[in-house]
Amino acid sequence: MEELQTAAQICSCLTGIAAALVLLIKPLREALSGTRHLKDGQKCLLRANMLHTYYKNREQAVIRQYEYENFLYEYKAYKALRGNSFIDRIYEEVKTWDIIT
Repeated sequence: MEELQTAAQICSCLTGIAAALVLLIKPLREALSGTRHLKDGQKCLLRANMLHTYYKNREQAVIRQYEYENFLYEYKAYKALRGNSFIDRIYEEVKTWDIIT
């Protein structure tokens, strides 16, 4: 019985160590490989393109179907990259616009 408890404690410790390593390795890997900067650049480009679409169509509150679909794809990608809530307000407004083909 004691052997089983000892084995369980060892497994628990190993799991904790593995989880800690995963949490430490990911930021280190991103810093060394430069992927953090790539993600920031992608996020910036997505935000700029969504804002361009928004300001281009804001006066008429009308958006073409292909622009709307692109806007939705860009929004999903932006949020997946942990984009901020500023674009959420823009997104909610764009959803209320008329869509033309």
